[in-house]
Amino acid sequence: MELEERRALGLLAALLALLGCLVFALLQGRVKTYGRHGSRRGPWVLPARLSWVLQELPSLLAPLACACSPAGRLHHWPNRLLLAMFVLHYAHRSLVFPLLIRGGKPVPLEIFLGAALFCAFNGYLQGRYLSTYAVYPDDWLTDPRFLLGSVLWLVGLLINVHSDHILRSLRKPGDTGYQIPRGGLFEHVSAANFFGELVEWAGYALASWSLQAGAFAFFSFCFLFPRAKQHHRWYLEKFEDYPKSRRILIPFLL
Repeated sequence: MELEERRALGLLAALLALLGCLVFALLQGRVKTYGRHGSRRGPWVLPARLSWVLQELPSLLAPLACACSPAGRLHHWPNRLLLAMFVLHYAHRSLVFPLLIRGGKPVPLEIFLGAALFCAFNGYLQGRYLSTYAVYPDDWLTDPRFLLGSVLWLVGLLINVHSDHILRSLRKPGDTGYQIPRGGLFEHVSAANFFGELVEWAGYALASWSLQAGAFAFFSFCFLFPRAKQHHRWYLEKFEDYPKSRRILIPFLL
């Protein structure tokens, strides 16, 4: 039974990577609009704050539920720390970030449902693997992969949080317009918040050194790059003085 579930988790990781390829291909054609790119109104939408809480919460609750398994491996420090890295991100994303939203356009129901299902799936995948099956050598905490990956994870998290703060600060109370973001990595890319998230999950994948985490990092790029490209194009079309030197997602490269 244990071997079968371990294989199933490997297949689910492969499915996640394939899903990333599918999402990337679909978003190249027609990005499903929401936020600044959407204008949808009607009964089938959720308020922005409520949507963020409910759609991100499964990525927090699923690994915590997996951690309750009495026969798990969370007595090993690598497993504990890696799971804590994942949980910390989604504790912020589901419980803190929504409270800081200023304004925020309603989210179409189908986008909310898709995000919630993905978060439940990925939360279970990462949580179950780390809490029950991931085996690391005794010296993993001093392994260069874990050390470098952890640093990248922390740097990416800080970039993501700081970039979100810059975006929120652009809109004063009662202001409904858009402005060019300035400061931080926004001086180099149009989607600094997305870049931070990519660095974060690339670091997590390196520190975890697992197929499950690697598939998640790959999916994140497949989903975020088309969104970043849409943001970049929108800025160029809306603002004549938008800095032409800014890249889309990766400073100086892409």
